[in-house]
Amino acid sequence: MKVRIDSGRCQGHGRCYDLAPEVFGEDDEGYGQVRGDGDVAPVDERAARLAVSNCPERAIDIL
Repeated sequence: MKVRIDSGRCQGHGRCYDLAPEVFGEDDEGYGQVRGDGDVAPVDERAARLAVSNCPERAIDIL
């Protein structure tokens, strides 16, 4: 599984990095960003999917 954040849609609510801190982090302005290259370890897939489903702007895509 691989994820990405559409920076044009992200509004910086922070749900992604609150729900899946192993997968997502925040930039200097509080907007979400994917850690590493976007590959999600199998152990973190459940948390990543939870973050995707809780993003109000639907700014996270599963590739």
